[in-house]
Amino acid sequence: MVLHQKITPCLWFEGNAEEAVQFYTSVFPNSSVSAVHRSRTDTPGSKEGAVLLILFTLAGQNYQALNGGPHDKFNDAISLSVDCEDQAEVDRLWAALTVDGGRPVQCGWLKDKFGLSWQIVPRRLIELMSDPDANKGRRVMQALMQMVKIDVAQLEAAYAGY
Repeated sequence: MVLHQKITPCLWFEGNAEEAVQFYTSVFPNSSVSAVHRSRTDTPGSKEGAVLLILFTLAGQNYQALNGGPHDKFNDAISLSVDCEDQAEVDRLWAALTVDGGRPVQCGWLKDKFGLSWQIVPRRLIELMSDPDANKGRRVMQALMQMVKIDVAQLEAAYAGY
């Protein structure tokens, strides 16, 4: 059941919203499709009867996927940041989201096969960077800047001064 949410992110797709939503809901637990709306007329991004808008929940958060056509593409000005409990979750999500044309970027960022930017962030990173000892935080940040996929063990080593 999708609860009402005041602000819902809407993701614009060129015509593959249904494929994207199926992919995303398979990657994240507590995810589902709540409604699929079909176009009642031809539009610039959709033909009559084609999927126009999908309402879905991703890890408990409501989203919309719109088949809006080729006019706009995703860019790095917006990304979805995922709070990961541990390295195992980082590894699982990284592998899932970079499959079939997704690509790593840097510092925990990646682009999935649809061009959407994600930040796959272990909770421990924020804890280590928030230490009141500025030198520890600086070492963690320096280690992070050398990473593509975040490695918690390497962050811990930098924090400890190794």
